[in-house]
Amino acid sequence: MNDSSAEYAIHTDNLNLWYGTFQALFDVNLNIRKGLITSMIGPSGCGKSTFLRSVNRINERLGYVRTEGTIEVMEQNIYDPGVELIQVRKQIGMVFQRPNPLPISIRENILFGHKIHNKGQKSSSADHDEIIEGALKQVLLWDKVKDRLDIKATELSLEEQQKLCIARLLPVKPNVLLMDEPCSALDPKGTAAVEELIWELRGEYTILMVTHNMAQARRASEECIFMLMGKVVEHTATEDLFVTPSHKETADYIEGRYG
Repeated sequence: MNDSSAEYAIHTDNLNLWYGTFQALFDVNLNIRKGLITSMIGPSGCGKSTFLRSVNRINERLGYVRTEGTIEVMEQNIYDPGVELIQVRKQIGMVFQRPNPLPISIRENILFGHKIHNKGQKSSSADHDEIIEGALKQVLLWDKVKDRLDIKATELSLEEQQKLCIARLLPVKPNVLLMDEPCSALDPKGTAAVEELIWELRGEYTILMVTHNMAQARRASEECIFMLMGKVVEHTATEDLFVTPSHKETADYIEGRYG
C-alpha cells in the first residue's frame, strides 16, 4: 500500500486502550482507505467495537477509559486538545446494532443533526424539503415514506428504521460512516436491503463496519481487518483475506475452528 496519508480516511498509530486495568487494544496501527467499505471481523471481545467507538470518541464518556497513541481522521488527530467533539461527530457518523431513531417524525429525524450543526443559520422550508428528499433518496427510502413524513419514525419497520438512522447522518455531510453490526437486528430480507444501501454509499463515504457475520464481510466489503485479543492480525483485500489468509490465526477463525 502507498503510505501517502492523503489516501487514508482513518490512520492510527500505536493505539492502546484500557478499561480500568484491562487492556482492550494493543498497538493498533491501521490505515483505512478513503471511499472504501472496510469490515472488521474477529471473535467477541477482540476489540472491534472498542476500536470503532474510539474513532468516534464515544469511549471517553467513561471515566475509567484511558487511551494512548493517535487516531487521525481525514489527516487530523481527533484527540488533539484543540479539536471540538461536535466537529468530530459532524465528520464521523455512527450507526449502531439496533436502530435508534428519535421518537419524533421521520421529517424531524432527518433534520435533527442539520439543525444542531447549523444553529443560527436561516434555512427555508424549501431547503428543508430538499435536504429530507435528498437524504431519503440516498438511503433508498424516499419512495416508501414520502407520503408519511410526519409519522413517528418508530412506526417504521426495523429495516426502514436502520436506513433512516443512516439517512439522519447524511445532511451533516460526514466523511466517515462507522457501522457497529448494522444488520444484527434485521431479518435476511432487511439485511440484504441494508447491505445494498451500504454498497450504494461506497465511494462517497468511507465506511468502516464491524460484523460477526463472515459471509456479510465477504459480500459487503472491499477490505477486511481481522482482530484477535485486542490486536490487528491481518488487514488486506477482503477476497485475499478469505481465500489466501497470511496468518494461521486468520485461517483458523474463518474456517470456524474458534470464535
